[in-house]
Amino acid sequence: MPDNTKGTTPGQGSGPMKRVYGWVLHWAHTPYGAPALFVLAVVESSFFPIPPDPLLLALGVSRPKKALWYATLCTAGSVIGGAIGYMIGYFFIESIGMRIIEFYGLASRYADIQTLYERWNAVVVLVAGVSPIPYKVFTIAAGAFKVSFVVFILASLVGRGVRFYVEGALIYFYGEPIKDFIERYMVHLSWAFAAMLVGGFVVIKYFIS
Repeated sequence: MPDNTKGTTPGQGSGPMKRVYGWVLHWAHTPYGAPALFVLAVVESSFFPIPPDPLLLALGVSRPKKALWYATLCTAGSVIGGAIGYMIGYFFIESIGMRIIEFYGLASRYADIQTLYERWNAVVVLVAGVSPIPYKVFTIAAGAFKVSFVVFILASLVGRGVRFYVEGALIYFYGEPIKDFIERYMVHLSWAFAAMLVGGFVVIKYFIS
């Protein structure tokens, strides 16, 4: 699968994207941090470029005992946003969906993504949900390729839940000292979670067959 993160943490870089990142983080210092986190999780799963993780971590550090609640908001919003992305792909792939995919530089890999879905189905959603891969590209593609909506939602719940609840749990138990570790190694941690999920499903498939 393509990965356009290049090993960087969210917010690195300059120009408009850095300003958007700063705008996202400023919500952690307002009374509207939790609603903003939910909305960010929704739009990130369908089109927005900034992931909700930095705001989740910032809010969690400010109130560690609510970190798991923030993870719940993040997961719920992300699954809802994923459903919106799915609908964009299902009904509007030519008019809207392909423009979003082109924005993330993955239009040339569209056929490869289709092959992945044909071969792995829900596992693709799981990996995209946990890993640093632009999740919205795969939510849109899932709709375009007519992946079962129920399977898609269940896979999104697992993938997104693993990602956000692990972050929330680390903040809940370790507080601010773990924040820098998560931000520094977020890409590596995400790929590790994805690998464990895929490995688990491969083992299950092997024993069932």
